[in-house]
Amino acid sequence: MTQQTHFGFQSVDEQEKAGRVRGVFDSVASRYDVMNDLMSMGLHRAWKAYTVAVAAVREGDRVLDIAGGTGDLARAFAKRVGPRGVVLHTDINEAMLRQGRDRLLDEGLVLPTTICDAEELPFPSASFDLVSVAFGLRNMTHKERALAEMARVLRSGGRLLVLEFSKIAKPLEKVYDWYSFNVLPRLGQWVAGDAQSYRYLAESIRMHPGQQELKAMMKTAGFGHVDVHNLTGGVVALHAGIKC
Repeated sequence: MTQQTHFGFQSVDEQEKAGRVRGVFDSVASRYDVMNDLMSMGLHRAWKAYTVAVAAVREGDRVLDIAGGTGDLARAFAKRVGPRGVVLHTDINEAMLRQGRDRLLDEGLVLPTTICDAEELPFPSASFDLVSVAFGLRNMTHKERALAEMARVLRSGGRLLVLEFSKIAKPLEKVYDWYSFNVLPRLGQWVAGDAQSYRYLAESIRMHPGQQELKAMMKTAGFGHVDVHNLTGGVVALHAGIKC
């Protein structure tokens, strides 16, 4: 019997989900950055800047950026680790990865870039000082497996940063729901020619574990201490875990 998982509010075969998610990002890759600016009113830049500040990477550190997409975090980390450090820019989606690689190259930044499935990371254990994943975990079929893999490739005392949409504060729920299910799909249709992908985005946020549930999942995966930073009233949360 095949296992079922969620794709937004739909229940689909586990083996089908990865292909559907790939289709979403293939569709929106070329307009991804523009849409991020519009739908978050530019706040995604502040959320990522905060993530980089919390990361506090040092010169010479080794960083793995998972679901790195168009390269915002990889670029910021590369400036901080310097020539003695390494930042690997990865994504499971080739179209997104190509967008990010081309942007980085246009800025004169050459980083190792590879297609990579977070549930089966092709790196030795204890290889990195920091692993980051921004707005990618909710799209993964087996989140527990992905988190365990992230823990495996981190050295002891290394850190995982998960920046992701989360559970918004109760007083803001009605307005946020109206915006998510009425404005976002229309914006997606207008800018990217794709309302359905942004309807999936709104649905996938509601199906993603909330702050405390994700914290517990990270602890189970091998992170002894996990801090939760709510940003913009819980629209997003940054989970920072330290590997035991």
